[in-house]
Amino acid sequence: MVSPADLRLTGSWLARHGLPDASPTPLLATRLAVRRRARLADQVAIAVLIMVAALAQAGDRLATSAFGGFQPHRSAPLLILAAVMAGLLLVRSLLDWWVRRVDRRAGAALSRRAAHPVQPGWRAVLGRPFATLALATFAGALVLAVSALTIQDDAVRHAASVLLIGLAGVGAGVVVHLRELLARPVVAEDEVSLTADVIMRIEDAREVAVPAVLWALPVVLLFGSAPGWWNVASLLFMFAGLAACAAIHARTPSSAAVARRVMGVR
Repeated sequence: MVSPADLRLTGSWLARHGLPDASPTPLLATRLAVRRRARLADQVAIAVLIMVAALAQAGDRLATSAFGGFQPHRSAPLLILAAVMAGLLLVRSLLDWWVRRVDRRAGAALSRRAAHPVQPGWRAVLGRPFATLALATFAGALVLAVSALTIQDDAVRHAASVLLIGLAGVGAGVVVHLRELLARPVVAEDEVSLTADVIMRIEDAREVAVPAVLWALPVVLLFGSAPGWWNVASLLFMFAGLAACAAIHARTPSSAAVARRVMGVR
């Protein structure tokens, strides 16, 4: 059952994406609503990951300091963070499954379905700028983690191991999500919903390709305990990523413009 609030939000979404004359339909309202809720849940899960990482590192530093009697580094924080990262991947998988399930149900309820003769590829859905940003983000985080492993400090190496676990988990999630987006079948009943389907696909891909959690994790895990040069590098990595993301969003055509080009609509 589609609520009036979801229909109003759908109308606003259509207007923002250059479709002000289109009427909000239950199909679009349902698909947009599940994406809003899944996006919110994903953001909450990432926030929990960052908080748990910070608390685990703070607890380990306290235990190994004079306040904790200079105890040796324990493996428990690392295991906890690995479990939380696995939980984040599970949550993301369940959210993706939820969105796909709602899309399938919405498509099955259609009396007729529209289709586009050409399935959009990664260049149309994601684009070179966002793909480059994603690769550069993972490469930068990997360089920071590996460089921290070379530092002769057990606390720094411990945190670097946690960072590598996070990098692997986030990377696996991004690859799985992008693969699913490219293979997802079209769910549309007319030209408007077909355009909206491509727009949603592009927006989902762009959001997935900007793993902002990787900009924050190095600072959260290692800032202050690592040498000064590493702290400066982690801050530069974070601010450079934010600046590059803002510049790409400002200079790249909107998702609506890309969708129209994909469909050949003028």
